[in-house]
Amino acid sequence: MKILKASLLALSLAVIPVSASVLNVGNIIENVVDAAISWKSDTIDVGQIPQGTPKVIKFEFTNSTDKPVLVTHVKASCGCTATDYSKEPIAPGKTGYVNATYNAAVAGAFTKTVTVTTSDSETPKKLTFKGTVVK
Repeated sequence: MKILKASLLALSLAVIPVSASVLNVGNIIENVVDAAISWKSDTIDVGQIPQGTPKVIKFEFTNSTDKPVLVTHVKASCGCTATDYSKEPIAPGKTGYVNATYNAAVAGAFTKTVTVTTSDSETPKKLTFKGTVVK
């Protein structure tokens, strides 16, 4: 009986530091998410657009961090999409943009992505736009 109690006590003492570490990791993740930039929308449905007319899709974000944020890299998923973006650092509380200009050359439904990397995160953000090109 003494061995069982001693084993339970040892196990309890071993588990307490692990659970405390998990709680700290959760708080760190929550703080990082709170500090990230906020996108107005990461998916935009442009509806129907006429064939042969390029369409500009504007993605806006707000810098929710406490330091300036710079868009460091933007890449479209295909050659049918050109990109433009805020080149200057975005101050805390201010807004920036990423524009995708889709060449609506081929009729039919489409879904395209633009991948954006910013100075506040090493993890790229994938932005999506979709719609239908009509003749």
